[in-house]
Amino acid sequence: MEPYNFNAIEQKWNQRWDDQKHSIQHTYHTTKHVSKYYILNMFPYPSGSGLHVGHYLGYVASDIIARYCKHKGFHVINPMGFDSFGLPAEQYAIQTGQHPAITTEKNIKRYTEQLNQIGLAFDWDRSVTTSDPAYYKWTQWMFLRMFNSWYNISTQKAEPIDHLIQEFERNGNAKIGAACDEGTVCFSAEAWGAFSETEKQAMLLRYRLAYLKESMVNWCEGLGTVLANEEVKDGISERGGHPVIRKTMKQWSLRMTAYAERLLDDLNTLDWPLSTKEMQRNWIGRSVGTEITFRVQGQRDQNITVFTTRPETIFGVCFIALAPEHTWVQLLIEKTEDKSLIAYVEQAKNRTDRSRLAESEFLEGVFTGVCVIHPFTGAPLPIWIADYVLPHYGTGAIMGVPAHDRRDFAFAQSFDLLSIPVIENDMLLEDGPYEEFHGTMINSDFLDGSSVSEAFEKIIEKLTQKRIGRFKISYKLHDPIFSRQRYWGEPLPIYYKKDGLPYALSEDQLPLTLPEVSSYLPSKLGVPPLGNALNWVTPEGYPLDLTTMPGWAGSSWYFLRYMDPHNETTFLSKEQETYWKDVDLYIGGPEHATGHLLYARFWTKVLYDLGFIHMQEPFTKLFHQGMIQASSALVYRIKNSNTFVSFHLKERYDVIPIYVPITLVKKQILDMQAFKNWRPEFADAHFILEGDKYVCGTKIEKMSKSKHNVVNPDTVIMQHGADALRLYLMFLGPLNQSKPWDLSGIEGVSRFLNKVWNLVHHTKATWVYSEVVSGQKELKIIHKTIKKVVQDIEKCSFNTAISSLMICVNALTDAKSVNKSILKSLILLLNPFAPYIAAELWEIIGEQDAITEQPFPVWNEVYLEEESFNYPIAINGKVRTKIMFDCDASPTTIKKEVLANVVIQKWLDGKDPKNVIIIPNKMVNVVL
Repeated sequence: MEPYNFNAIEQKWNQRWDDQKHSIQHTYHTTKHVSKYYILNMFPYPSGSGLHVGHYLGYVASDIIARYCKHKGFHVINPMGFDSFGLPAEQYAIQTGQHPAITTEKNIKRYTEQLNQIGLAFDWDRSVTTSDPAYYKWTQWMFLRMFNSWYNISTQKAEPIDHLIQEFERNGNAKIGAACDEGTVCFSAEAWGAFSETEKQAMLLRYRLAYLKESMVNWCEGLGTVLANEEVKDGISERGGHPVIRKTMKQWSLRMTAYAERLLDDLNTLDWPLSTKEMQRNWIGRSVGTEITFRVQGQRDQNITVFTTRPETIFGVCFIALAPEHTWVQLLIEKTEDKSLIAYVEQAKNRTDRSRLAESEFLEGVFTGVCVIHPFTGAPLPIWIADYVLPHYGTGAIMGVPAHDRRDFAFAQSFDLLSIPVIENDMLLEDGPYEEFHGTMINSDFLDGSSVSEAFEKIIEKLTQKRIGRFKISYKLHDPIFSRQRYWGEPLPIYYKKDGLPYALSEDQLPLTLPEVSSYLPSKLGVPPLGNALNWVTPEGYPLDLTTMPGWAGSSWYFLRYMDPHNETTFLSKEQETYWKDVDLYIGGPEHATGHLLYARFWTKVLYDLGFIHMQEPFTKLFHQGMIQASSALVYRIKNSNTFVSFHLKERYDVIPIYVPITLVKKQILDMQAFKNWRPEFADAHFILEGDKYVCGTKIEKMSKSKHNVVNPDTVIMQHGADALRLYLMFLGPLNQSKPWDLSGIEGVSRFLNKVWNLVHHTKATWVYSEVVSGQKELKIIHKTIKKVVQDIEKCSFNTAISSLMICVNALTDAKSVNKSILKSLILLLNPFAPYIAAELWEIIGEQDAITEQPFPVWNEVYLEEESFNYPIAINGKVRTKIMFDCDASPTTIKKEVLANVVIQKWLDGKDPKNVIIIPNKMVNVVL
């Protein structure tokens, strides 16, 4: 018998599958059937370091399901492409001068080779790449659809901007319900008609779904770009460890807040993990409350409007707190030029939202020296600037009520504000801990004696009468910034006339492709790299927009393009969209819950509103695979220097932790020369050592290229084979749980594959001229396994499915009458998990048709029926022994033998039982 040579087998089948790429029997190629199944992995970014073993976790899981569904007769689409715009390729271009397209193409080729070497059944004919102009033409086209649309609150959908213009021409904007910028003034139809072209365009920009506005952004001069919040940690860029500051810049944004209610409501229709849906609900942050206007003391024309979910607590207000970014704060700074105030505001603005909201006993803030007037009592209330107030929630201003808000209480306690009387006998907490108030309001003017709900209604009525407040639903969600000061991204199809306002390119000018530039670096003032291009203008000479789209632009709709990837006239035909509908199963990490998944849902709803697709949600079912964990290594750089401090000395300095490749570290000791050679900016690094060694810090965490702790799958496949790696990844534990990488366990999987190989060859060697007849024992083994594997695959419980296959192979190896029929079922069961060995064994047993075209085995309950059952025998509910009975034994026979049993006789101790309860084929309980 020839040995199991996995290298030769896998090379053979990789070549054959590639040769048969366009054959109807090709494993990877989709063909039309009656029922469809669309399975999808989250888009990978093709980095230079290639894939690591952790990446394969979700890919192998989806491949198992795709192969299983194909066996079950579904028309399966299981595509793969690349989210190929991104900062790493651009940074490499800055360092080397090589165009990002060259680097990206090389990386994609490497990824494709790695994906193919593990037998993943992707339909490469459908592959898309976001940096391909043929793809991003449609991303630009969709942006223009948003630019030329507005959100109609009355119809709860996006509509073409022409509809809005028609309404302005008929009635002005007084009666229109639209999502628009705060502070948009009312105008009549006559006023609209008298507006200049510039004034009209400026007004429309306040309503467009894609619009320009002054935004507070994370600016990283070291990387020369704006960063998303998730790319910044503690004021430092995650990539490269560069300082990040908060500054105001004119940026493109998408009016996603208009969709907040629909994004919330439609979560109820999705088969998603509850934790992910809850993260989205919290991120959207719906709050029902009131806006209340407070007049600034001594200033007739200055007001501060706050948003509160507890307007009935207005008589407990002892201060007003503003976000450091609040416009009133900026006016105060310009007026006073107070250096300490300016310093505090700059420091607070540069802190992340997460750190500003972190629980602490002392919250930071500063008194402005100005008060507002309480609208009912006339009492002066001090205006403070506070870190814990965020600019994009509500109005960026809150009324501080220590008796009813834990954070307000902590802030008031820190700055001795609890002693400020607001109204006699009010519910201020002079001392003691904060307590949530749920009872009846007392000593609160016209609210005295009201329940909380009654007080809520009364205060809104009063505020409305006095014209100083209104009912308001607010959200924590804010419109995402849609422009980046980068080169390697989709150019925005926008140009500017002399009035400085944006205008859309015509569709026949798409795609607007990236130009050649003299430098990939932006200016220190933030002028993007496209500013280095020659003649970056329209044919008419108008300057084009200098920013590019963020990385999530192309990944927000790629699942649609897979349905119709080669259509040049539209991004998706009605026929293909009607057939495929949506993604049946989406597999990816939970870290994308409030980023990609939210953006894709928003993008889908916009396309639905405008009539381009029929689905309102992109992903029917979502599954989060767990993480493969590994040990990371860290060095510690002293801030604003190129000096690195050894692990046990780092507490003496203000340091920034930086991940380094685990290949540069041995037993926590850094190879300092290799570290200097690793990246150009570290070539002149200095070290503060422990003795003569630099000790690195370590962490057990997610295997990630950004943490440089990855394991190369090429080595594992070379040593153990692709099938072994596939099985091992699935056998490590439940798919949705994280698990540490330990290669020692792969040996057990390799032994299993050898057992399968030997079983098939041994059984084949015993065939003469006809198949042997399998006995009941063997039939029971295989049908029990079929049932278990099918049920486990459909639950994504792959580890237990593999375990049942191992048990089956062991049992069949010991059996006496295994025939070809049983082997066919076993090989088909194995195929989704280990396709190489399955394809080879299928051929070895003499099957001519492709294994991928065979129906999946079906279990027969007849073979699962038990002839006997081992009954647990309990005395007063506690099991004392077990007795085997035939499954068809009568209750009389069971009762007689139970009471005669020696163990039961001992427990009866001569007593007669009150009752003997018999549950057929389950248990017996003797009641004394």
